[in-house]
Amino acid sequence: MNATARKIVSRSKLSALVEQWRADRQQIVFTNGCFDLLHLGHIDGLEKARRFGDRLIVGLNSDTSVKKIKGPDRPLNNENIRSRMLAALEFVDAVVIFDEDTPASLIGEVLPDVLVKGSDYQTGNIAGSDIVLRTGGRVELIELTKGFSTTSIIEQIKRINE
Repeated sequence: MNATARKIVSRSKLSALVEQWRADRQQIVFTNGCFDLLHLGHIDGLEKARRFGDRLIVGLNSDTSVKKIKGPDRPLNNENIRSRMLAALEFVDAVVIFDEDTPASLIGEVLPDVLVKGSDYQTGNIAGSDIVLRTGGRVELIELTKGFSTTSIIEQIKRINE
């Protein structure tokens, strides 16, 4: 198994990793998303998220979850492709796929020191923020890279092909 594949973990394996990182006194950062078409906005956001701690865990919406959120034509890339692309990034330490509508239960298992989302959210509307704040962690909102979103890229491709 290569280094990239080792970063894609089950929830039970993630628990063991988190336990080890905590024993090593490392700050754990969590973020999540669909990451359907990996683009500069995603890269910038993940790099910014990692700066808040020593380890970055990315919760990845499963294919089923993405369909519920984005509609029947999504995801464009399946969860195996999306997880491999994320795991290949040097600043991502673990990728875990979740099937629920939100990552709240996964966040409750990880109990990250820092939960990071884009500035298009408000802290009170972020799934799992209540858990993180209640357990002494913090929520950080990062500025989004203007002009980059999967939906806008898809729309641009559609216009080109019309």
